[in-house]
Amino acid sequence: MDQHTQPHHEAHPSTASPLAAGLRGRCPRCGQGRLFAGFLTVRPRCEVCGLDFAFIDSGDGPAFFVMSFSGFVVVAAALITEIVWQPPFWLHAALWLPLILLTTLAPLRPLKGLMIALQFRHKAAEGQFGPGEMP
Repeated sequence: MDQHTQPHHEAHPSTASPLAAGLRGRCPRCGQGRLFAGFLTVRPRCEVCGLDFAFIDSGDGPAFFVMSFSGFVVVAAALITEIVWQPPFWLHAALWLPLILLTTLAPLRPLKGLMIALQFRHKAAEGQFGPGEMP
């Protein structure tokens, strides 16, 4: 494989913990360079070790896990509140809209970083069919 299809360069072994680097939004190889250029936009490469981030494909994984967690927390809290106190609907909106924003936006970037770091550590790549296998 050439350098563009081989996502992990063996010349520079990983020295970073996937958990620490991912949650801090740092390079999964060196743990120093920044992973993100924006809120969720991944940089083209690490400014410290030069790792090409073209291999990154976290897909919808982080959003799925965040939505699952957030949905459980917010719906459970809203149901308990409704059963115990029966507040008016405007109070439900005032309570749960900020909680939805907090439980979805706050963990999204760290979770995406973690999934990218784990993808790097475990050398996860797009599946390829072997000889004689049909798609």
